[in-house]
Amino acid sequence: MAKKGQFDYEFGGPVGALATTLLLPVVTLLLTYWASAGRVDFGGIWGGASECSASDEGYAAYVASFFYSTDAEEAACSSTGGYATFLQTLVRSDVLCPSCTDLPALGTCALVIFLWFAFQALLERILPCEIVQGAPLPDKSGKRLAYRINGHLCFWTTLLCLEVGWPSWSEVHIGDELKSVLVFGRAPLTWLYDHHATLAFVTIIWCILLSTYLYLKSFGKGLLLAAGGDSGSPCYDYFMGRELNPRWGSFDWKEFCELRPGLIGWMLFNAAMMLKQYERLGYVTGSMILVNVFQGLYVWDAQYQERAILTTMDITTDGFGFMLVFGDLAWVPFTYSIQARYLVDHDPMLGLPALAAIVGVNVCGYLIFRGANGQKDAFRRDPKSPALAHLTFLQTKRGTKLLTSGWWGMARKINYTGDWIMGLSWCMLCGFDSIVPYYYAIYFAILLVHRSIRDDHMCAQKYGADWDKYKEIVPYRFIPGLV
Repeated sequence: MAKKGQFDYEFGGPVGALATTLLLPVVTLLLTYWASAGRVDFGGIWGGASECSASDEGYAAYVASFFYSTDAEEAACSSTGGYATFLQTLVRSDVLCPSCTDLPALGTCALVIFLWFAFQALLERILPCEIVQGAPLPDKSGKRLAYRINGHLCFWTTLLCLEVGWPSWSEVHIGDELKSVLVFGRAPLTWLYDHHATLAFVTIIWCILLSTYLYLKSFGKGLLLAAGGDSGSPCYDYFMGRELNPRWGSFDWKEFCELRPGLIGWMLFNAAMMLKQYERLGYVTGSMILVNVFQGLYVWDAQYQERAILTTMDITTDGFGFMLVFGDLAWVPFTYSIQARYLVDHDPMLGLPALAAIVGVNVCGYLIFRGANGQKDAFRRDPKSPALAHLTFLQTKRGTKLLTSGWWGMARKINYTGDWIMGLSWCMLCGFDSIVPYYYAIYFAILLVHRSIRDDHMCAQKYGADWDKYKEIVPYRFIPGLV
């Protein structure tokens, strides 16, 4: 706990926040490349980069050919015999700066990402919704924000549009004439596979721009700031997010980004990988089908249970800065889909017994995850419900109740355990020939441990001695009897 007058930094303070902000985009691009390569490969990162420097003799040719390879550049290179500057080498890297030498492709991908985001925002605005009140704001005013809950409808509307509502022009015979008419059909999803890395790159740029806008917006008058993002350090506050609930009218940026563009986009990338595998092999493997089913169920569940996120730390406590912006819009769709991307070219061709065992692992994780989260959400909404009468709880001095039986009597973060088990099953579908698909299980374990520590720290501040008493009643964090 921080001393009085001292800010309680997380993530290594300003230095750690800056390092994380710089490293996350690089890691995302590396993971998309490694999933395609099927292994951790640093040697191919600079593949295709020009070995040429800007000498005085060839400087004009060098500048003119900075983005495009030309005969003049080759002459300049041969005349200098030097090496390219780091910046030119970076621009030429198909891994760290994909399509940077192909501006039309870069522009097309940027337009696709913008239209996707705008389409999801439009659905959130125009489709029927339920207006739900969020948790009380931390300023002790008793005020609650209203949220438009229609993620589940947006999810199915998106899938319907992509299956039968994709517009295109087609040449059709009408009588004796051949006319060009507007028709509708299935979206060409394999395009997402073909441009996966470039889409990731432009999404990273979009995240930087959005985070910068939100940071500058947070200096407006009368805005509620997040306690963890108001340190006075620009690097740290940019990363954590200064404003707690940035909005345009009733449009809530944080709640929208939490579930819509990135999460649904993850499912679409998986579908694109499956169609690409079919295009290449002429069939779809068991592993590819299951990774689409498992992760598709995970995305659907999040949309169906949308109102449950209103009481999570992301919504109630954290500001909306680069950490959540990047996580929601770039990290989730582009790194969570690497199992499917890996399977396109490196499927282990698992047999039926192995697939059945992995299904069992996933079902086990889902039952724990959904059972625990469902029980907690039901208790928060109506603790006096007859269906919950068998549960015991600790009454705190704050007036709230902490569950001490059922799922939450087993471990304080039993839902995290179920979530991780599900993630492990996704990785297992890729076999054991490469560590790349297992990045998710490794990263997610670190994330959940770190988040549980954050939760424990915040609950200790919130409940005081009651939290110590609760930990005595429920001593285990993740696995009953072990951890």
